[in-house]
Amino acid sequence: MNKFTSLAALVLAPLAALHAAETNGVAIEATAPGTVISPLLTLKLAGDWRIIVTANANQSRVNATLDVALPEVIVVTAEKHDKLRDFNPNVFGWDKGSLLNEIRACETAAKGALDPASLVVRDGTEATATPFDKGKDFDADLEWGAVGRLPAGRIQADQQVFISYKYAKRRIDSVVLGTDRKITIKPGEPQVAMCKPPELAAGETRLANIFIAGMISALTPDNLFPILEIAYPEPPKPVQSIAEARLPKTMKKLQSGEPLRILAWGDSVTGYQRWQKMFVARLQAKYPKAQIELITEAWPAHNSANYLAEPTGSEQNYQEKVLNRKPDLIISEFVNDAGLTPAEVDEQYGKLLADFQKIGAEWTILTPHYVLTELMPGFTKQRDIDNDPRPYVAGLRTFAEKNHVALADASLRYGRLWRQGIPYLTLMENNVNHPNEYGHSLFSDSLIALFR
Repeated sequence: MNKFTSLAALVLAPLAALHAAETNGVAIEATAPGTVISPLLTLKLAGDWRIIVTANANQSRVNATLDVALPEVIVVTAEKHDKLRDFNPNVFGWDKGSLLNEIRACETAAKGALDPASLVVRDGTEATATPFDKGKDFDADLEWGAVGRLPAGRIQADQQVFISYKYAKRRIDSVVLGTDRKITIKPGEPQVAMCKPPELAAGETRLANIFIAGMISALTPDNLFPILEIAYPEPPKPVQSIAEARLPKTMKKLQSGEPLRILAWGDSVTGYQRWQKMFVARLQAKYPKAQIELITEAWPAHNSANYLAEPTGSEQNYQEKVLNRKPDLIISEFVNDAGLTPAEVDEQYGKLLADFQKIGAEWTILTPHYVLTELMPGFTKQRDIDNDPRPYVAGLRTFAEKNHVALADASLRYGRLWRQGIPYLTLMENNVNHPNEYGHSLFSDSLIALFR
C-alpha cells in the first residue's frame, strides 16, 4: 500500500456492495431531530449514546440499534510543571498559558479534551497540599487546557506547581456491515489528535464513521459521518490538460528533459517540505526524462505580504529569496493569506504575477487546506462543508481564471473529506492548521491533477 494513500484506503474500505453507482448526494438533516440520511443509509440518534441504523444493501434493508461507547476519561494526578507562564487573555486559546502535558498536540493542544470541572492546581503532590484559586492565583482557558499564573496571586514566577485533571482523547468508531449481514460498531483507537477509523476485516463494509471529539457529553448529528463517497470525484479528463494550457514552458521542459527549477514558496505548511516532495516524485514518475530541481522557501507564521515588506538583506527578502532564484515554476501556498479579501487578492497577487512574468516564471497557486473552525469564519462543524466559505479562496479562484494562472484547488479536496467519513481536523498534527502526511498528499493530488 502506498504510504501516501494508506489513510484513504483505510477509510474507504469496500463499499461496492452498497454503491451500485457513485453516490454524490449531500447528507441532510431530516425532519426528525437527530437523524442523518444518505442515499443508502439512515442514522438516527435514539439517546445520548445510542443510534438506530438502517442500510439498504443489495435491494434489502438491514437494521440495527447500537450503543456507542462513551469517551474514556483519563485521570491525571499531580502533573509537575516547573513553572507556569503568566496568563495572557489577549492571545488565542492554547497560547494563553502553559499547556497540560497529556493533551498536547505538537505545539498546541486538543481543544475540548479537558474536563473543565476537574482542574486543580496545588503547590505539592499530596492531597493536602495548598490548592490555588482560579481567578486569583491562576487562570485557564478550559477549552484548550492552557493554565497561567496571575502575577498578583500566590504562585511565584519560578514556582513548581502540580496540576490534576481529567481528560478524554478523540476517537473514530465505524458502523460496519459484516459478511453475516449484521451491523455492528467497530471502535477506533483513541488519540489526542489524528485519530483514525479502525481497520476492517475482509468482506466488511464501512457504512459510517462516528467522531467522538474528546470530552463530549452526548452525540449530535454533527458527530455522524455516513460514507457518501469512496474517493474524491475527479472531473473528466480534459482534452488539453491545465498544465498544457497554463504552464506551457514547464510542460516543454518536463517533456524534453531540459532542467526545470521549481520553487515551493509558502508558510509553515510549505516548511514541512512534504507536499512539494510528494508532487515532484509523482511528476518525475510521469515524465521520466525530466530533470527537476526543487527549492523550498518558507516562513512559518507569516504570509506573502510579510515577504514583500522585508528589506534588502533580510533572510526572507522577496527579491532575493524568490525572484533572484530564477525559478521556472513557482508554486505558492499561503494559508496565512486567508484573511485577504478578493479585492486584496487581486491587488497583491497581481503584483506577484507581474513580477513572475518579468523573470519568465510560470505560477501555480495552491488553495489552502481547511483549518480550525475558529480560524475560518462561517465554519462551525466538520460536516456539510463542500464549499469553502473563505473570501480569500473565492478571490484566488477568480484571480486565477481572470489571469490564466494555474490553480491547484486543494480546498475542494479538503471540503469533501466529510463525505468520505473523515473529519478534516483529524488530519491536523497540531489540531489546528498543520496537516499530517495524508493531509499533505491532498496538495500533491491537486497539483498532479493539473497534468492529467
